[in-house]
Amino acid sequence: MIERMDQMLTPAAVTLEEITPDNHEAVLAVRVAPGQEQFVGTVRDALADAVAYPEAMPWYRAVYASGDRDERAVPVGFVMISWNVEPQPPEIIGPWFLWKLIIDERYQGRGYGAAVIRQIADVVRAEGATELLTSYTPGDGGPGGFYERLGFVPTGELDQDGEIILRLGLVPA
Repeated sequence: MIERMDQMLTPAAVTLEEITPDNHEAVLAVRVAPGQEQFVGTVRDALADAVAYPEAMPWYRAVYASGDRDERAVPVGFVMISWNVEPQPPEIIGPWFLWKLIIDERYQGRGYGAAVIRQIADVVRAEGATELLTSYTPGDGGPGGFYERLGFVPTGELDQDGEIILRLGLVPA
């Protein structure tokens, strides 16, 4: 049975913060666990993609554990979406596409990834989105099961790199 995003118990709380000169280096230090790089890459690569593909309307934020935002706090992750973009297959999928979700290896397994997906779904739903798309590279240790547990379903399509495209239906706000 697929566990739906809106039915998860004791969700973690996160805040999505702009990347500023004050937190830029800490955000760049976010790293996935060894062996996961093949599935998601680095924050530095994601930010370079945002610059290289402005037509994809990148919107990105640092992820902080809610309540931990003080002078010693460090980001627990990074998220980037395409913001209400006109789809231009095969390069640009949209209109709402979860482009990157990176949770630091030290904070994985605590519910932060699911909390980010919930927040992103709420943000794009408030903008009128009826679905959120994402994709993943298949393979052992990959994020496919994570996305499916949150309610994403395969569309039957692959992106230009052979990643499996998934869809999360959003109930209107």
